[in-house]
Amino acid sequence: MSVVALPHQDKKMAEIIEKVKNGVRLSLEDGVYLYESDDLLTIGQLANEANLRKNGKKVYFIENMSLYFTNVCESYCAFCNFRKDEGEEGAYTLSGQEMIEYVEQHIHPGVREFHIVGGHNNHVPFQYYVDSLKALNERFPNVTLKAYTAAEIEFFSRLSGLSIKEVLQELQKAGLKTLTGGGAEILSDQYRQKMKVDKANVDQYLDVHRTAHKLGMKTHTTMLYGSIESHEDRIRHMIQIRELQDETNGFMVFIPLSMQPKNKNASIMRRNSAYEDLKTIAISRLMLDNIDHIKAYFINIGTQLTQVALSFGASDVHGTILKERISHAAGAVTPEGMTRKELIWLIKGAGRIPVERDTFYNEIEVYE
Repeated sequence: MSVVALPHQDKKMAEIIEKVKNGVRLSLEDGVYLYESDDLLTIGQLANEANLRKNGKKVYFIENMSLYFTNVCESYCAFCNFRKDEGEEGAYTLSGQEMIEYVEQHIHPGVREFHIVGGHNNHVPFQYYVDSLKALNERFPNVTLKAYTAAEIEFFSRLSGLSIKEVLQELQKAGLKTLTGGGAEILSDQYRQKMKVDKANVDQYLDVHRTAHKLGMKTHTTMLYGSIESHEDRIRHMIQIRELQDETNGFMVFIPLSMQPKNKNASIMRRNSAYEDLKTIAISRLMLDNIDHIKAYFINIGTQLTQVALSFGASDVHGTILKERISHAAGAVTPEGMTRKELIWLIKGAGRIPVERDTFYNEIEVYE
């Protein structure tokens, strides 16, 4: 399979093309160079070819539901508009039974996964979070529990006095099968200090996933881009994920999350450009050579740009979601969810083959 049909006049880009063509890992310098290049089409073509080698034309999706047990949170991250203080208007903490009642009103037979995240609510004990999963697992045993971010796991450890490993083991007993990818933001302690990321630090985020992988869990990981970080910060973030993947092989997918403004009516100048979103997806594919999938998250970048992203290295479009709240609280203007038919149409419309999957990328149905 050829990579970039024509020779490239830029010497450094030509070197990168040769590296990709021969399966040579890209360096920090290479990644920063790609970010600073304006040759989006070459970068996209490289990423497309790298993805085709891994996944062919298959693009994956899942029928899932996003659930949020509580929005009460002890942290005050600068980019978050989802959190509330206890007692504040709009604050809530649902019991397991209340969540079951909500799910029963909205679920349909095709749902295979619950995607569960929420606030770091220190007004309830750790057992509340365990019981929340247990209640769902007992009522919906055939739906996979993908629950909690690494930052939430670190919070649970502080809340309970248990080690990270012990927290994960207790949650596994309750039905936890995998962790969500959130809480990574940008893996730079300097960034986290400036952005008031008042939760797990870089080492803690990575250690939670390392521990989960050692316990047999495959997990997800993210990068929230588009605020104060530099291009080098983004590449260093990817390299830290890549290095942990070399160690554990526990990540299934990398999800670049485009930062959303807090105001839904914010001007175009307060949002990441389509150019920046596509470049980030493509560079993620090129840098993370040891992770099978890069996700184009339609909630953050929109459905039509998601279609284009499938030719820029993405091989996953997430899922039906149903009532996404965190990105929309932060200003997302995209749909809160999509149907299976819409996702199939979206993927086919991009000239790709839709594949319905389970949480672990086992193929359920291929829609040729």
